[in-house]
Amino acid sequence: MQSGQKAPAAESAAEEAVRLHALHRGKVQVMPKVPVAGLADLAIWYTPGVAAPSLAIAADPERSFELTNRGNTVAIVTDGTRVLGLGDIGPEAALPVMEGKALLFRHFGAVDAIPICLATKDPAEIVRIVEALAPSFGAVNLEDIAQPKCFRILDELRARLPIPVWHDDQQGTATVVLAGLINALAIVGKRIASVRIALIGTGAANIAVYRLLRTFGFPAAAFVACDSRGTLHRGRNDIAAEQGPSAEKWRLCTETNADGITGGIEAALRGADVCIAFSRSGPGIIRPEWIRGMAKDAIVFACANPIPEIWPEEARRAGARVSASGRGDFPNQVNNSLAFPGVFRGILDVRARAITDAVAIAAAEELAKYGAEQGLREDRILPPMTDWRIHARVAAAAGVSAQRQGLARVTREFEALYGSACDAIQATHRAEQALAAAGTPPAGGGT
Repeated sequence: MQSGQKAPAAESAAEEAVRLHALHRGKVQVMPKVPVAGLADLAIWYTPGVAAPSLAIAADPERSFELTNRGNTVAIVTDGTRVLGLGDIGPEAALPVMEGKALLFRHFGAVDAIPICLATKDPAEIVRIVEALAPSFGAVNLEDIAQPKCFRILDELRARLPIPVWHDDQQGTATVVLAGLINALAIVGKRIASVRIALIGTGAANIAVYRLLRTFGFPAAAFVACDSRGTLHRGRNDIAAEQGPSAEKWRLCTETNADGITGGIEAALRGADVCIAFSRSGPGIIRPEWIRGMAKDAIVFACANPIPEIWPEEARRAGARVSASGRGDFPNQVNNSLAFPGVFRGILDVRARAITDAVAIAAAEELAKYGAEQGLREDRILPPMTDWRIHARVAAAAGVSAQRQGLARVTREFEALYGSACDAIQATHRAEQALAAAGTPPAGGGT
């Protein structure tokens, strides 16, 4: 696909998306999971029977995970300030995306997720609201919140809440990038101690990628980062002057770019073994001639949505041996949807108190391992997200990791976690098939 070309059938797909969203009035709903055949059932599920579990929870709040659906419910929280590649479009416009996230949670992880789109951009208020909502949920997924406030919100909520808080744009993205990079390096025969990595874009995604890759073992000196003004280095006085809101970027300035490379994307990529791009929607952000300037057997992850910084085939023609994007209509999708359904399934199943970098690394290693078991190729470094077994494997790995760190309230072995995740995911698929076969009309009032 040449630079400037549209993705296949992009316009018709957009029209169909609007038509179907209108037809079904969104894509998620709440359904009872218990029989309601008459007053006898209602006497159990509502009054007077419901008083008994309420009193049990009042005596021991931890029983809310046992006697309600709290332990399988995630809050998807956004302020709509950085939605996909669309930017600050507001909480109402973010709702279709959050519903889509809820659909993926249920379909791939058998997790119930509730979109919560907030009409505030104030970080302190967002923290206060989520903290007040926490008793209704088993975990919190932060989504599409602009940087730098997304870092503060995540850190404060993780410190305050007794349930896991995860920012998928950060941790989920970094988890899948690590998994993909493990397998891509295996294909090209390069070691983590000797590769140089160019980070194109220094938003929440790539800052989190840097953090997790460093924790995994990649040396800081291996990285060169580049934002819209050029490479990051100690001479970036514009970033040094804003170390409060730009603390994470200043850390990159001081820790990376050991050779003091200056310039733009071309300079950052010159001689690099790996390009990890989360910048702005392309195409044409990364030029083919810049890929040709990379090291032999280069790896290019161009992950901007909806259009990658360079089309995957264009990168391959320019010399990249492995090329990936964030999209499912090209080979090698590197997308957080490969991680978050399984991670949440696993941490909910062991009632974990947090999701740490160690949990993310365990999930990444399991994802990479499963991909390798399926057979690695230059155009298949990871399994597709539609392979539901990977989500069960990731769930088991995340749950075991949480237990090893003393974060879990429940103890379960890998095989037990994997089996229960498989059962739950398959039950979800059967319910979806039954709903489709019944031809259920759209729910809700109106015309």
